[in-house]
Amino acid sequence: MPINRSVIGGFLAVLLLCFSAPARAQNVVVTYYSRTGHTKAMAEAVAKGARSVPGAHVRLLTIDKTAANDLLWADAIILGSPVYNANAAPPVLESLLKWPFGRLQNRVGAVFVTGGWISGGQELTEMHLVASMLEFGLIVVGGEGPAPFGAAAITEEPPFDRKGKGAVDPQFLARGEALGHRVAEVALWLRSGRPQPTEPMPAPTVRPPAATPSKSSH
Repeated sequence: MPINRSVIGGFLAVLLLCFSAPARAQNVVVTYYSRTGHTKAMAEAVAKGARSVPGAHVRLLTIDKTAANDLLWADAIILGSPVYNANAAPPVLESLLKWPFGRLQNRVGAVFVTGGWISGGQELTEMHLVASMLEFGLIVVGGEGPAPFGAAAITEEPPFDRKGKGAVDPQFLARGEALGHRVAEVALWLRSGRPQPTEPMPAPTVRPPAATPSKSSH
């Protein structure tokens, strides 16, 4: 039976098209609060890193401009805050109260912070924000290398202080960019398999141990 070269050519073309098809797009929201401009600079670096992943659609928003629909649109949410007394800034904590609880499960989450001084509460603030994301059911991703909890910048203490409003040392901007890239990659890997939110399983009943008769000592 003669081989139809046109059929084979068409089959190979379809096969090539399937394997060269672009990856599904992933949506990333970078939301932040910034008073002095340092956290804004980090947010821009994080967004830049996320955009470097093919197919990523990124919304860079201040928290007052971030609506519930933005969070529901996202496959990944990256939240940034300056450090206030070893915690997130009050406007960031208030914004978390407006997140749609019970509707953000299985999205990717990550955090970044800026603080004035070395050992000035950056990691505590990151962990506070990570704990909040876990409450919402997000899958939290840390940074790479020396940034396991996210990305943090020191902005006021030498040798990391930089002249200019909102200026941040390049090494910390690089960590923010790496965090954004990693989050967008993980969101891409998880996007196609993300299940729809389901009703939470009922908490197991904890039964106290049966009382045992006490033995008198002799």
